[in-house]
Amino acid sequence: MILDDELLVPRKLYIDAGVHFGTAKKTSNMEPYIYKTINTGKNQINLIDIRKTAARIRVAAKFISRYHPNKVLVTSKRRYSHQAIKKFSEIIGTKYIKGEIKPGTLTNYSSKHYIETDLLIIIDPKKDVDAINESSISKIPIICLSNTDNNFINVDLVIPANNRGRKALALIFWILTRQVLLESGEIKFFSEFNFPISDFLSPLH
Repeated sequence: MILDDELLVPRKLYIDAGVHFGTAKKTSNMEPYIYKTINTGKNQINLIDIRKTAARIRVAAKFISRYHPNKVLVTSKRRYSHQAIKKFSEIIGTKYIKGEIKPGTLTNYSSKHYIETDLLIIIDPKKDVDAINESSISKIPIICLSNTDNNFINVDLVIPANNRGRKALALIFWILTRQVLLESGEIKFFSEFNFPISDFLSPLH
């Protein structure tokens, strides 16, 4: 496999996984991350610049590596992300919540759902708005994946990417996991990362 140093993995992996696929809509927030808009015949699709996706994964990995894994929480309501965030959390040592975050999880010390968190990672700022609100109250930094139709108010770091496709989510978190391990010194070379992308892939049903 020929590695593209700028992209962290071969370009073909991004394309095959559909990481670059946006939606027909685009927000002003996401416009800087759009490579081009194509006409499919039925509608237009905005394509995300995967060079910017890779660059933001690098930045996110550096950011994550500064925190103790036990104080990092990954959460998502998107079903196709659940295996990806589970595997990421198992390898890195972070906490994760699949589905809805309960009120008080990040804000109420006396709640049975409370999780002490210094950094929050979410998959979709539209779906995970409750997590964003909780995090904003507690002034917890947020990293999020964002598609072309997303806005990201109160988010500190954005990774522009297809945040709905199961293959795209698996690849993104596979790359991010490997990059966090590199940044934290857990591994020194890509070859030391022995987890297949399929470990991060959510089932269809």
